[in-house]
Amino acid sequence: MDDKQSFSSSKDAFLTTPMAILLGSFVIAFAILLQGGVIKLNSNTGITATGGTPAAQTTPSAAPTSAQVSPDDDPVLGDKNAKVTLIEFSDYECPFCKRHFDQVYPSLKKDYIDTGKVKLVYRDYPLPFHDPMATFEAQAASCAREQGGDGNYFKMHDEMFKQTTSNGNGLTKEKIAQIATGLGLNGANIVSCADSNKYKDEVAKDIADGSAVGVSGTPTFMVGKSSGGTIDGTIIVGAQPYSAFQQIIDPLLK
Repeated sequence: MDDKQSFSSSKDAFLTTPMAILLGSFVIAFAILLQGGVIKLNSNTGITATGGTPAAQTTPSAAPTSAQVSPDDDPVLGDKNAKVTLIEFSDYECPFCKRHFDQVYPSLKKDYIDTGKVKLVYRDYPLPFHDPMATFEAQAASCAREQGGDGNYFKMHDEMFKQTTSNGNGLTKEKIAQIATGLGLNGANIVSCADSNKYKDEVAKDIADGSAVGVSGTPTFMVGKSSGGTIDGTIIVGAQPYSAFQQIIDPLLK
């Protein structure tokens, strides 16, 4: 091979390698979005998206661990005396949390919560790279609770998840006010309440309690029975399929 041919080959390799790396990055990113996942913090407070159990798999994330966690005084959906408690640590601006809401929550609600078998306790875990709106929305939901208890909390919860596009800029304060008004609430009061940081400490407590039992990203769930004011729960990490919840809940109901 002459020098001209060698230079040409090297040039082609130089051009091809970056393109291959770029293409590979897109493939990996797309694969992550296709799988059940969790968004969490890394040691540099950056963002790491890790795939959970693929939707086609019928088991929860490998070797789920247990934890003892308090439901605190957070909003409850369902029968407060239900045999099983599902505690969710979540972020209104997390795309994987939205996926859980869109794809799994409706079935959990229909089959377990609405039938009185399971109660859902929602605890806030807004991630800093989804702020300021993630924390604002968490507080807005608590402000909605002021105007009608847990029922209004979950109406606000549902509509924010339905309407956000996620990733920190899915909703605006103006949109929050519109959502609240559409639910028959005082939207202006909810925005001013959230702006006042009235529930800042409540949100911080949820984050601290979650972190203390190993929560490092969203969504993370604890499923178990009440024991002395706490839940001895199995941890489910990520936007797992409905079957992952079934396999843990059903034995607890027997």
